[in-house]
Amino acid sequence: MQLLDGKKLAQEIKKEIAAEVNRLRQANQRLPKLALILVGNRSDSVSYVNSKEKNCHALGMECIKYHLPEETTQEALLQILQQLNDDSNVDGILVQLPLPAHIDTGRVLENIDYQKDADGLHHVNLGLMLMGDPYVLPCTPNGILHILKRYNIPMDGQKAVVVGRSILVGAPTAILLQQHHATVTQCHSHTRNLAEICRDADIVVTAAGVPGLLRPEDLKDGAVLVDVAMNHDDNGLCGDIYSKSTAPVLEQRLAAATPVPGGVGPMTIAMLMYNVLQLYKKHETSK
Repeated sequence: MQLLDGKKLAQEIKKEIAAEVNRLRQANQRLPKLALILVGNRSDSVSYVNSKEKNCHALGMECIKYHLPEETTQEALLQILQQLNDDSNVDGILVQLPLPAHIDTGRVLENIDYQKDADGLHHVNLGLMLMGDPYVLPCTPNGILHILKRYNIPMDGQKAVVVGRSILVGAPTAILLQQHHATVTQCHSHTRNLAEICRDADIVVTAAGVPGLLRPEDLKDGAVLVDVAMNHDDNGLCGDIYSKSTAPVLEQRLAAATPVPGGVGPMTIAMLMYNVLQLYKKHETSK
């Protein structure tokens, strides 16, 4: 089985980004800049935002972080977004989710300028992606796409099953696979005979967040598994299928698979950095 090493690939992509940013610095050009907004003190959100900030600085990009108190009003948050939208030196904006319950997440995301939408989740960007003319792509689906492309996994004409329909992962991934000429079946928690459907697939992408959702024998011999989920079992981190206990069986049966951890997860933040650089290039070109 070929291990689809997302950690290694993410490092390669970040090296490429760092090299581009360094060339900009040597040419005395303005550097790409990301604005991060965190509301509240959820430990996981704090960790994610700090990691994104650290990655920005490590790649030579500029980063500004707003860590706002839990009681921040929606209006105050929208005012900050407007200031960032108007700032020509800010290329990407990311609001860390989830937001506190008193804030309308949909309204906040819609108030980010879609041309600065580092996460690729603005409704305009999702619409452009659906039309096949994306301005920027959602990070995790784009990470999945990069893994498949860089490891030369064929998509054209392949039967693909995507388990999950969230706007963050499942729905955009299904669209992108289809645009690369795979025949896609999208499944979810209400799908009947899920295992039977997956046994017919050449590529299976799981993003349900349910450990043990499928067993290794629910995938056909020679299939490719992209396990997006980050769950916990008795042995630590695991995916919907991939875990320490299932890995030996999967290695005997599959053509390729992303490990958990070390698969899709590292690619998500690499794609965020990639998006910031792409947004920077678009902004500079349009001046």
